[in-house]
Amino acid sequence: MKKIIVANWKSNPEKISTAISLARASDKKGAVIAPPHIYLDIVGKTLNNAFLGAQDVFWEKYGPYTGEVSLSQLKNGGVKYIIIGHSERRKYLNETDEMINKKVVAILEENMKVILCVGDTADVHKKGISAVKRHIEKQLKADLKNVSQKMSKNLYVAYEPIWAISTSKSNSLGKADTPEDAVRVISYIKNVVDKKIHGKNIKVLYGGSINIKNVKEFLFEDEINGLLVGGASLRPKEFSR
Repeated sequence: MKKIIVANWKSNPEKISTAISLARASDKKGAVIAPPHIYLDIVGKTLNNAFLGAQDVFWEKYGPYTGEVSLSQLKNGGVKYIIIGHSERRKYLNETDEMINKKVVAILEENMKVILCVGDTADVHKKGISAVKRHIEKQLKADLKNVSQKMSKNLYVAYEPIWAISTSKSNSLGKADTPEDAVRVISYIKNVVDKKIHGKNIKVLYGGSINIKNVKEFLFEDEINGLLVGGASLRPKEFSR
Protein backbone atom coordinates (compact mmCIF):
# COMPACT_ATOMS: atom_id res chain seq x y z
CA MET A 1 0.00 0.00 0.00
CA LYS A 2 1.43 3.36 -1.03
CA LYS A 3 1.84 5.91 1.74
CA ILE A 4 0.80 9.54 1.43
CA ILE A 5 1.99 12.71 3.11
CA VAL A 6 -0.73 15.31 3.63
CA ALA A 7 0.37 18.92 4.09
CA ASN A 8 -2.16 20.88 6.17
CA TRP A 9 -1.19 24.53 5.81
CA LYS A 10 -4.00 25.63 8.15
CA SER A 11 -4.38 29.47 7.97
CA ASN A 12 -1.01 29.97 6.32
CA PRO A 13 0.69 31.71 4.54
CA GLU A 14 -0.35 35.37 4.49
CA LYS A 15 0.55 36.14 0.85
CA ILE A 16 -0.34 34.55 -2.48
CA SER A 17 3.28 34.79 -3.64
CA THR A 18 4.40 32.77 -0.61
CA ALA A 19 1.69 30.17 -1.26
CA ILE A 20 2.91 29.75 -4.85
CA SER A 21 6.54 29.36 -3.74
CA LEU A 22 5.56 26.87 -1.05
CA ALA A 23 3.45 24.87 -3.49
CA ARG A 24 6.30 24.66 -6.00
CA ALA A 25 8.73 23.49 -3.34
CA SER A 26 6.27 20.92 -1.95
CA ASP A 27 5.09 19.52 -5.29
CA LYS A 28 6.17 15.93 -4.72
CA LYS A 29 4.63 12.68 -5.92
CA GLY A 30 2.77 11.02 -3.04
CA ALA A 31 1.91 14.32 -1.38
CA VAL A 32 -1.44 16.02 -0.83
CA ILE A 33 -1.26 19.79 -0.41
CA ALA A 34 -4.16 21.35 1.53
CA PRO A 35 -3.91 25.15 1.50
CA PRO A 36 -6.55 27.60 2.79
CA HIS A 37 -9.58 27.83 0.49
CA ILE A 38 -8.51 31.23 -0.81
CA TYR A 39 -5.36 29.69 -2.35
CA LEU A 40 -6.90 26.52 -3.79
CA ASP A 41 -7.12 27.81 -7.35
CA ILE A 42 -3.60 29.17 -7.61
CA VAL A 43 -2.03 26.22 -5.76
CA GLY A 44 -3.95 23.78 -7.94
CA LYS A 45 -2.55 25.47 -11.06
CA THR A 46 0.96 25.30 -9.58
CA LEU A 47 1.00 21.60 -8.70
CA ASN A 48 2.13 19.02 -11.26
CA ASN A 49 2.88 15.99 -9.07
CA ALA A 50 1.05 16.39 -5.76
CA PHE A 51 -2.72 16.14 -5.29
CA LEU A 52 -4.79 19.16 -4.25
CA GLY A 53 -6.58 18.92 -0.92
CA ALA A 54 -8.98 21.12 1.04
CA GLN A 55 -9.16 21.69 4.79
CA ASP A 56 -12.96 21.55 5.09
CA VAL A 57 -16.22 21.69 3.13
CA PHE A 58 -19.95 22.19 3.64
CA TRP A 59 -22.10 19.11 3.16
CA GLU A 60 -24.36 20.57 0.45
CA LYS A 61 -23.30 20.82 -3.21
CA TYR A 62 -24.47 24.45 -3.43
CA GLY A 63 -27.07 26.78 -1.96
CA PRO A 64 -27.77 29.67 0.44
CA TYR A 65 -25.04 28.92 3.00
CA THR A 66 -23.19 32.17 3.65
CA GLY A 67 -19.48 31.79 4.23
CA GLU A 68 -19.36 28.12 3.30
CA VAL A 69 -17.55 26.41 0.42
CA SER A 70 -19.56 23.72 -1.34
CA LEU A 71 -18.66 20.24 -2.51
CA SER A 72 -19.35 21.05 -6.14
CA GLN A 73 -17.06 24.09 -5.97
CA LEU A 74 -14.19 22.04 -4.58
CA LYS A 75 -14.73 19.16 -6.98
CA ASN A 76 -14.90 21.46 -10.00
CA GLY A 77 -11.79 23.22 -8.71
CA GLY A 78 -9.73 20.03 -8.90
CA VAL A 79 -9.73 19.07 -5.21
CA LYS A 80 -9.22 15.33 -4.65
CA TYR A 81 -8.91 15.04 -0.85
CA ILE A 82 -10.79 16.86 1.93
CA ILE A 83 -9.77 16.95 5.60
CA ILE A 84 -12.77 16.65 7.92
CA GLY A 85 -13.15 16.80 11.70
CA HIS A 86 -9.72 18.23 12.49
CA SER A 87 -9.24 18.70 16.23
CA GLU A 88 -8.95 22.47 15.84
CA ARG A 89 -12.34 22.67 14.12
CA ARG A 90 -13.91 20.44 16.76
CA LYS A 91 -12.48 22.65 19.51
CA TYR A 92 -12.63 26.22 18.20
CA LEU A 93 -15.67 25.97 15.91
CA ASN A 94 -17.63 23.46 17.98
CA GLU A 95 -18.01 21.01 15.12
CA THR A 96 -20.13 18.10 16.29
CA ASP A 97 -19.95 14.47 15.22
CA GLU A 98 -23.32 14.96 13.55
CA MET A 99 -21.93 17.77 11.37
CA ILE A 100 -18.79 15.81 10.63
CA ASN A 101 -20.83 12.77 9.63
CA LYS A 102 -22.86 14.82 7.15
CA LYS A 103 -19.65 16.04 5.55
CA VAL A 104 -18.07 12.59 5.41
CA VAL A 105 -21.11 11.00 3.77
CA ALA A 106 -21.51 13.86 1.28
CA ILE A 107 -17.86 13.67 0.22
CA LEU A 108 -17.88 9.90 -0.21
CA GLU A 109 -21.13 10.04 -2.18
CA GLU A 110 -19.34 12.39 -4.60
CA ASN A 111 -16.59 9.76 -4.97
CA MET A 112 -14.03 12.12 -3.46
CA LYS A 113 -11.48 11.16 -0.83
CA VAL A 114 -12.03 12.13 2.80
CA ILE A 115 -9.43 12.33 5.55
CA LEU A 116 -11.41 11.94 8.78
CA CYS A 117 -9.55 13.15 11.88
CA VAL A 118 -10.10 11.50 15.26
CA GLY A 119 -8.04 11.69 18.41
CA ASP A 120 -7.69 11.96 22.17
CA THR A 121 -7.10 15.00 24.35
CA ALA A 122 -4.73 15.13 27.32
CA ASP A 123 -7.61 14.49 29.74
CA VAL A 124 -8.58 11.32 27.90
CA HIS A 125 -4.99 10.21 27.40
CA LYS A 126 -4.22 10.46 31.12
CA LYS A 127 -6.96 7.92 31.87
CA GLY A 128 -5.16 5.19 29.96
CA ILE A 129 -5.45 3.21 26.75
CA SER A 130 -8.91 1.84 27.52
CA ALA A 131 -10.31 5.36 27.81
CA VAL A 132 -8.53 6.37 24.60
CA LYS A 133 -10.07 3.43 22.74
CA ARG A 134 -13.57 4.18 24.06
CA HIS A 135 -13.26 7.85 23.08
CA ILE A 136 -12.05 7.13 19.55
CA GLU A 137 -14.56 4.34 18.98
CA LYS A 138 -17.36 6.73 19.95
CA GLN A 139 -16.06 9.28 17.44
CA LEU A 140 -15.72 6.73 14.65
CA LYS A 141 -19.17 5.23 15.13
CA ALA A 142 -20.79 8.66 15.03
CA ASP A 143 -18.66 10.07 12.21
CA LEU A 144 -19.11 7.00 9.98
CA LYS A 145 -22.86 6.61 10.35
CA ASN A 146 -24.45 5.60 7.02
CA VAL A 147 -21.05 4.98 5.42
CA SER A 148 -21.10 1.74 3.42
CA GLN A 149 -18.34 -0.71 2.61
CA LYS A 150 -18.39 0.45 -1.01
CA MET A 151 -17.87 4.06 0.05
CA SER A 152 -14.94 3.16 2.31
CA LYS A 153 -12.55 2.79 -0.64
CA ASN A 154 -12.14 6.59 -0.52
CA LEU A 155 -11.92 6.81 3.27
CA TYR A 156 -8.76 7.74 5.13
CA VAL A 157 -8.65 8.19 8.89
CA ALA A 158 -6.04 10.42 10.53
CA TYR A 159 -5.20 9.67 14.16
CA GLU A 160 -4.42 12.89 16.03
CA PRO A 161 -3.04 12.48 19.56
CA ILE A 162 -4.13 16.03 20.38
CA TRP A 163 -2.05 16.07 23.55
CA ALA A 164 1.10 15.61 21.44
CA ILE A 165 0.42 18.40 18.96
CA SER A 166 2.82 21.25 19.66
CA THR A 167 0.34 23.98 18.67
CA SER A 168 -2.33 22.64 21.02
CA LYS A 169 -1.13 24.44 24.13
CA SER A 170 -4.17 23.72 26.26
CA ASN A 171 -3.95 19.98 25.60
CA SER A 172 -0.22 19.36 25.35
CA LEU A 173 1.46 17.05 27.85
CA GLY A 174 4.83 18.31 26.71
CA LYS A 175 5.90 15.07 25.02
CA ALA A 176 5.60 13.42 21.65
CA ASP A 177 3.77 10.20 20.98
CA THR A 178 5.81 7.06 20.33
CA PRO A 179 5.51 4.93 17.19
CA GLU A 180 4.58 1.95 19.34
CA ASP A 181 1.68 3.76 21.04
CA ALA A 182 0.56 5.26 17.73
CA VAL A 183 0.51 1.82 16.10
CA ARG A 184 -1.51 0.41 18.98
CA VAL A 185 -4.23 3.04 18.52
CA ILE A 186 -4.11 2.90 14.72
CA SER A 187 -4.55 -0.89 14.78
CA TYR A 188 -7.57 -0.40 17.00
CA ILE A 189 -8.99 2.21 14.60
CA LYS A 190 -8.70 -0.25 11.73
CA ASN A 191 -10.50 -2.92 13.74
CA VAL A 192 -13.33 -0.56 14.69
CA VAL A 193 -13.81 0.61 11.10
CA ASP A 194 -13.75 -2.95 9.84
CA LYS A 195 -16.48 -3.97 12.29
CA LYS A 196 -18.51 -0.83 11.64
CA ILE A 197 -18.57 -0.78 7.84
CA HIS A 198 -16.59 -3.89 6.86
CA GLY A 199 -13.98 -1.60 5.39
CA LYS A 200 -11.07 -3.89 4.64
CA ASN A 201 -7.59 -2.40 4.28
CA ILE A 202 -8.70 0.95 5.68
CA LYS A 203 -5.95 3.55 5.42
CA VAL A 204 -4.95 5.32 8.65
CA LEU A 205 -2.53 8.25 8.84
CA TYR A 206 -0.68 9.60 11.85
CA GLY A 207 -0.80 13.31 12.68
CA GLY A 208 0.96 14.43 15.83
CA SER A 209 3.83 16.92 15.54
CA ILE A 210 5.70 15.14 12.77
CA ASN A 211 9.07 16.65 11.84
CA ILE A 212 12.29 15.66 10.11
CA LYS A 213 13.69 14.25 13.36
CA ASN A 214 10.96 11.71 14.01
CA VAL A 215 9.39 11.10 10.59
CA LYS A 216 11.23 7.86 9.82
CA GLU A 217 10.18 6.29 13.11
CA PHE A 218 6.51 6.71 12.22
CA LEU A 219 6.53 6.37 8.44
CA PHE A 220 8.47 3.10 8.46
CA GLU A 221 5.81 1.40 10.59
CA ASP A 222 3.79 -0.91 8.30
CA GLU A 223 0.56 -0.16 10.18
CA ILE A 224 0.86 3.59 9.53
CA ASN A 225 -0.29 4.37 5.99
CA GLY A 226 0.85 7.98 5.82
CA LEU A 227 1.18 11.25 7.69
CA LEU A 228 -0.86 14.39 8.29
CA VAL A 229 1.73 17.14 8.66
CA GLY A 230 1.06 20.59 10.07
CA GLY A 231 3.88 22.98 10.96
CA ALA A 232 6.61 21.06 9.13
CA SER A 233 4.65 21.40 5.87
CA LEU A 234 5.31 25.16 5.98
CA ARG A 235 9.06 24.56 5.91
CA PRO A 236 9.61 23.47 2.29
CA LYS A 237 13.12 22.02 2.67
CA GLU A 238 12.05 19.93 5.65
CA PHE A 239 8.80 18.83 3.99
CA SER A 240 10.60 17.85 0.78
CA ARG A 241 13.06 15.67 2.69
